[in-house]
Amino acid sequence: MLVLGLLFTSNAMMAQGAKPSPAATATGSVNGADITVKYSSPAVKGRKIWGGLVPYDKDWRAGANEATVFTTSKKIMVEGKPLAAGSYSIYAVPGEKTWKIIFNGETGQWGTNKEGSSRVPAKDVLTVTVTPVKTNMLEERLKYDITPQGLVLSWENLKVPVAIK
Repeated sequence: MLVLGLLFTSNAMMAQGAKPSPAATATGSVNGADITVKYSSPAVKGRKIWGGLVPYDKDWRAGANEATVFTTSKKIMVEGKPLAAGSYSIYAVPGEKTWKIIFNGETGQWGTNKEGSSRVPAKDVLTVTVTPVKTNMLEERLKYDITPQGLVLSWENLKVPVAIK
């Protein structure tokens, strides 16, 4: 009977298919620091993302599901400000002209709660302001890239570069 129950559970899980916002990982190196970003990657699905699904001027978990986690193996400079080696949750406050990118010392939490963002501001370690760049290409799924210049968030018709040295 137990085997039948396990078989049914396994088949039911497979029938559910892939997650709507699957887990993804971006890795790379910037000036000798190994950097990893672990996030869940939602899709546009014909929706207006910036100023729509993701409102302007409000905390956003910078992905779906759990809060996005940024890890660096060495101390780095983010937009000219120091960030110690370690793991951080990344939150963003998107704006029409500029964004705040927030590195928060708490990791492992779900990205939202009843009040909205799960971010505890008292645990913020670093906040930087960056300028998004509109693109003509549609990026269907949220994507992070680590480049020699830093971190780039891309989704819908926007790229958000964060300089790292």
